[in-house]
Amino acid sequence: MITISTCMIVKNEERVLARCLDCVKSFSDEIVIIDTGSTDRTKEIAATYTDKLYDFEWCNDFSAARNFSFSKATMDYIYVADADEIIDADNQQRILDLKKVLLPEIEIVQMYYTNQLEFGTTYNYDKEYRPKLVRRLREFHWQDPLHETLRIDPVIYDSEIAIIHKPHENHSARDFANLQALITSGQKLSTALITMYAKELFISGSDKDFLDAEDYFLTISMDVLPEDLLAPVQCVLTKCAVIRQDARALLAPALKNLSTGDGVSEVCTCLGQYYENCTNYPEAVLWYYNAAYETTSILSLDYGHRLPLEGLIRCYESLGDTESAGHYESELNRL
Repeated sequence: MITISTCMIVKNEERVLARCLDCVKSFSDEIVIIDTGSTDRTKEIAATYTDKLYDFEWCNDFSAARNFSFSKATMDYIYVADADEIIDADNQQRILDLKKVLLPEIEIVQMYYTNQLEFGTTYNYDKEYRPKLVRRLREFHWQDPLHETLRIDPVIYDSEIAIIHKPHENHSARDFANLQALITSGQKLSTALITMYAKELFISGSDKDFLDAEDYFLTISMDVLPEDLLAPVQCVLTKCAVIRQDARALLAPALKNLSTGDGVSEVCTCLGQYYENCTNYPEAVLWYYNAAYETTSILSLDYGHRLPLEGLIRCYESLGDTESAGHYESELNRL
């Protein structure tokens, strides 16, 4: 049977920590908790579950804190926990059963992370696989009988175990502050993090959040970007121009996106918003329709469904076309 170290990083989690630890203690041989500066009862609560409680000076880097937690683990596998997650009795039993039968060559066990849309800031779906259980020490093996090479791809098992994400608040303000701090410090953001920044802006960002991010996205738009970053950057810059009702700034990112022939819903919805703000309702209708029916969203599902349909309803009502407004209201109600 394998052994498991549960590792988590925490800060001011007194409202949810005991709830999580009551779940993970059933299958954990060791619990490692890294506190990054709590000022509430978090450490007091943690100390009732484990003596492996460590302080970590916060450096605006979640990965650094996670790596520190891993360095304190001693068991065969590490379960990566968040304080705001819940594991019900059935799934606790599934993990206990897995401990008895997990093959030694398995290096990563993925589990379903559910309830993503509650207070979601970067996700358009409610359920996804995440690597939740990982082998602490990795063994490397040679492969191929001739011209042998080291196998570097991990052996992954996709389980049916489901973890419930149950946050008590939206973390977008924290995330935006951390991202701005990273940018101000001059740290280069990865392609994945830039994309997540754009998603978080479109899913939960305020107008101020967009405008705070504008200089950064404008700067990186001058670079040679990976192909998968072009559209997210164009979306953010288009939205910023709409917020400022700046037709000149709107033109470049919107045209670049649409000229590919694969324009995205976010840009079309933003164009609809721009023309609606100008009371050019026929033009706004065109772009809202394109957003809802002719293009696909890449950052926020709302920009391909709810928002353009709401825009179509408003515009047709302003045009006095109650029949068309009623049609799109029916479409909206079917979502």
